[in-house]
Amino acid sequence: MTTPNIPPSPDELLRHLIATRIAGPIATPREVNLRHYAELVRGNLRFWLGLDLGDRWKTEEDVLAVMVERAGVDPNPEHRAGQDTIDPELTLAALDRMAAVLRDAAARRLRVLVATGHPGGLLDVHRAIAESLSAAGATVIDIPRHLRTTEGDDETWGDVRQFGGVAVLERGATLWHTHAPQPMSAILDALAESGRPRPDLVVADHGWAGRAGQHGIPTVAFADSNDPALFLGEAEGTVTVTVPLDDHIVDARDYAPMTAYLLAAAGLSAQAR
Repeated sequence: MTTPNIPPSPDELLRHLIATRIAGPIATPREVNLRHYAELVRGNLRFWLGLDLGDRWKTEEDVLAVMVERAGVDPNPEHRAGQDTIDPELTLAALDRMAAVLRDAAARRLRVLVATGHPGGLLDVHRAIAESLSAAGATVIDIPRHLRTTEGDDETWGDVRQFGGVAVLERGATLWHTHAPQPMSAILDALAESGRPRPDLVVADHGWAGRAGQHGIPTVAFADSNDPALFLGEAEGTVTVTVPLDDHIVDARDYAPMTAYLLAAAGLSAQAR
């Protein structure tokens, strides 16, 4: 059993990812994965997560091939329902790539925007990254105030706010799960309108990450096996790193060892509060 605030070794983290179902055999059903891949191919913007994928991904099989390579889902196209997987080795490798980007951001004291559309699962992960980068000398951007989005690609809407250095969507005093890119657009537009520079780096997920990457901003992201767009973005070079993991069904506390590993690999663990 790993201790949340002590960085695990790679082998310890692999065992933890599998034991908690962050990776390995995951809770996200195969039929949900395949349905989302099909919706992306059909041009459903909800599944593009703020990226412009054009007509480059023509078949469900094309998307599946990338998801096999980058997330480790089952490669059998005849497997249409039931259990699916995320390869924990791919999760670990992507965490190491993300760590290198975070290490560089701290060393160069970059301006970083941190955001999540999964506050129920990944808010603490993003908060720890924001706090550690700030403590190491990077600038975690304070987003403009009084931002609001109308209905987004996934029908969510609300106020764009910031808690613990992390931008989120809020409505009625509740933080909302959103795949929509519109909240990120609201931030980037407001920064431009006020004459403030855009971020040097974005750490995010869902449409927050896709829209930032589409704007040409270096972006590192977390994504589930049913959110293929960010993996396609990584394959095309629009997204810098996409870490495959189950992004919600597991207990949010179970991400703590993964976060500790990531920050230690980035040389930031001593900076976290």
